[in-house]
Amino acid sequence: MKLRLHENTLRFRLSRVDLAKLAETGSVEETVAFAPDRNLIYRIESGPAPEVSASFDGACISVSVPASAVERWAATDQTGIEASAGTLNILLEKDFRCLHHDAPEDDGAFPNPARNHTHSEA
Repeated sequence: MKLRLHENTLRFRLSRVDLAKLAETGSVEETVAFAPDRNLIYRIESGPAPEVSASFDGACISVSVPASAVERWAATDQTGIEASAGTLNILLEKDFRCLHHDAPEDDGAFPNPARNHTHSEA
């Protein structure tokens, strides 16, 4: 799972394995170790919540998503879930393979739907 922070937006990109785990177990998380005892955890949880929400406790960024939304996302070609929680924008997206080169971080990525289209570069 990848996390991008920009201004007031959290953008998560989930691989096929990440999304399958979220749909099956209700949770997926990653940890960034800044020092031996200082970690940043980022987590997505699905459950009975009626809408997408986010929290931050100083060490963990946690996003809650309705289980029905996760199930629909995992079972269809829907590319993502977009929501706002107050002034925070939250994007949950399937992580698609890069079109221009193969990269190690693309292992487990979803096939890019744009690969089936003809591209011309300017």
